Amino acid sequence: MFYLLYVAWRTDPFGEQIFAEGSPRKLADPFDYGGGLVNPEKAAKPGLVFDLGLEDYVLYMCSVGYNETSISQLVGKGTVCSNPKPSVLDFNLPSITIPNLKDEVTLTRTLTNVGQLESVYKVVIEPPIGIQVTVTPETLVFNSTTKRVSFKVNVSTTHKINTGYFFGSLTWSDSLHNVTIPLSVRTQLLQNYYDEN
Repeated sequence: MFYLLYVAWRTDPFGEQIFAEGSPRKLADPFDYGGGLVNPEKAAKPGLVFDLGLEDYVLYMCSVGYNETSISQLVGKGTVCSNPKPSVLDFNLPSITIPNLKDEVTLTRTLTNVGQLESVYKVVIEPPIGIQVTVTPETLVFNSTTKRVSFKVNVSTTHKINTGYFFGSLTWSDSLHNVTIPLSVRTQLLQNYYDEN
């Protein structure tokens, strides 16, 4: 099993903002710091994780265009990619990046409970500017029979044109843990805009 965690600070240990390397110097954004600076205490007991297994990597390879023969040789068993091709947006990463949002997009993530057996997490959405984000369900319930739960994220835009990324986040919270997923969205440049100008 492979765990990816986002249990981190977005500021330095003194509460100051983090700056990106390079010239000119700029305030760090999620592309610079990812989920933040690792907080070792929280990393030891994250509550929830994005558990990636072999099937997740097969889905990823299918989505980016590897052929079934190559994937089968790599994983050591016969592989058939689904048709239509799966979306790379559904790779179970603890972050969401949509590089060219034009129409509404719905993607899926799955969380595995590694904390208290009986746990209830509620989502807090901080949408990027001009972006609508809804999450279904808004509450995740874990117990002795439910250790993994999937949720859907629906993303749409009000921007007509956008040349850069806007950032937000989704945070799943219970009374002990905050599991944050960085969200970055860039609206696709619309051809009609250029045609009219």
